[in-house]
Amino acid sequence: MTLSPQVSSHFCVQAPNPQPTASPGLLLKIIKNRTPQQLLFKLSNVTPFIIMTYSILSGLMLFCLVSSVTPGPNNLMLLASGANFGIQRTVPHAAGVVFGFTFMIIVIGFGAIQVFQSFPIAQSLLTSTSIIYLIYLAYKIGSATPKIGIFARSGTPITFLQAAAFQWVNPKAWAMALAAITIYTPQPPTNYNVIVVALIFGAINLPSISCWLILGVQMRRFLTTNERLRVFNWTMASLLIVSLYPILAP
Repeated sequence: MTLSPQVSSHFCVQAPNPQPTASPGLLLKIIKNRTPQQLLFKLSNVTPFIIMTYSILSGLMLFCLVSSVTPGPNNLMLLASGANFGIQRTVPHAAGVVFGFTFMIIVIGFGAIQVFQSFPIAQSLLTSTSIIYLIYLAYKIGSATPKIGIFARSGTPITFLQAAAFQWVNPKAWAMALAAITIYTPQPPTNYNVIVVALIFGAINLPSISCWLILGVQMRRFLTTNERLRVFNWTMASLLIVSLYPILAP
């Protein structure tokens, strides 16, 4: 039996229109003669871009600033290093923090976060390891032999690679990175947006942690005796332990 064209048309399944991919020509065509609001709507339908709105972007930048400049393991360690070794010898430490954390956001955004969602025990193991390592690090800072003047040159500050690797056992860094990907990145996260979020975090993180380094250097004017430096180091070690409270608290 042959169906009429009118009847057969009801049984036809039309293939969905393919979502346009971004190209210079297509983007120029979209931009032409459109208001900013229309432009955001149009670009949001073009892969691989999922546009970050102004509200998300401003919220992300504020979160980056607050989370980067407030006390935490990185900032306290930079404060202690600046007081003990000065700016020049602590620069690799600060650079390692920024690079390691930026890279960490990219890795988590590219799929590492799914590991914790699939295997919750992995997050528990990571938290336990982080706590043990931070307690050990606090002891090393507090028990370091105070050295004032030219004798301070014999000390060993944290290197670039050590600071970068430390981010993976830094509980605050994990909390910041997970929040950046799950809250401030348009869902589902694309590689483009993950890289944008990571670069914004890195750009704001560098001047924020540098404030703590400079503060530590300025405190050297007061830390003019071995006894004062010893008290300062143990104070920093104690604060590093206190920074674990948000993790240990129920």
